Amino acid sequence: MEKKRVAVPILCHGHSRPVVDLFYSPVTPDGFFLVSASKDSYPMLRNGETGDWIGTFEGHKGAVWSVCLDTNALRAASGSADFSAKVWDALTGDVLHSFEHKHIVRACAFSEDTHLLLTGGVEKVLRVYDLNRPDALPREVDKSPGSVRTVSWMHSDQTILSSCTDMGGVRLWDVRSGEIVKTLETESSVTSAEVSQDGRYITTADGSTVKIWDANHFGLVRRYNMPCTVESASLEPIYGNKFIAGGEDMWVRVFDFQSGDEIACNKGHHGPVHCVRFSPKGESYASGSEDGTIRIWHRPFDP
Repeated sequence: MEKKRVAVPILCHGHSRPVVDLFYSPVTPDGFFLVSASKDSYPMLRNGETGDWIGTFEGHKGAVWSVCLDTNALRAASGSADFSAKVWDALTGDVLHSFEHKHIVRACAFSEDTHLLLTGGVEKVLRVYDLNRPDALPREVDKSPGSVRTVSWMHSDQTILSSCTDMGGVRLWDVRSGEIVKTLETESSVTSAEVSQDGRYITTADGSTVKIWDANHFGLVRRYNMPCTVESASLEPIYGNKFIAGGEDMWVRVFDFQSGDEIACNKGHHGPVHCVRFSPKGESYASGSEDGTIRIWHRPFDP
């Protein structure tokens, strides 16, 4: 039997509490960047290739649950247990905007055109903030049926994707009407939902399964049974022929898209893996864990 290849990770210290979310920027003229969210309340920005620390965003007074970067990696956003979402200047670390909420903010996402910020959380409300008019009241999309866990933009910012912590399924909202147009049914609550770089697929993790959905026709393309409960999954962005998953067993696993076979298994974390993300070039992937570390794995497998 062929021995599974194991990657040697770049170990990124800095957080003092669990790392719960990671986000890679697209490739920019200055390279690409990785931002992390942690329960220590300090989002951090790193070089996406080397893992070198660039800066820490200081201002939240509670756990940070979600982070993202805009298309040009000029601004970062974060959602926190301090009932706020903040937009940061990624170059200086300054707070540009702070949007107050009535409860914990679990998710945030910049629109593709970078003009809007979408937030969701325990309030069960999806809000859209116009960053060109930050003092204006946000638009509230129709009330979510549950506490929001993840949010994303799709279809050139015409569709919003969200999942809930307290019920299964992924809901797709029409931005213009503010109504749910489709629900992707799952057996368990969805802890991770990622739209692929080319916009073709939605990758979800729920319970001990990873599912790949057609992002345009919304059919289930692939379903994979995982060896443990998984918290996060991410599809390889260039070829789309592999995906990674991480969860409660502390391993970061790589699987073949077509067969579902496990082709690599990477150990190094000392606590459950909360988030995994492929880099925009697909040459490496990052994982964030309960142990407070980020590991960047340069893949040992052929494309």
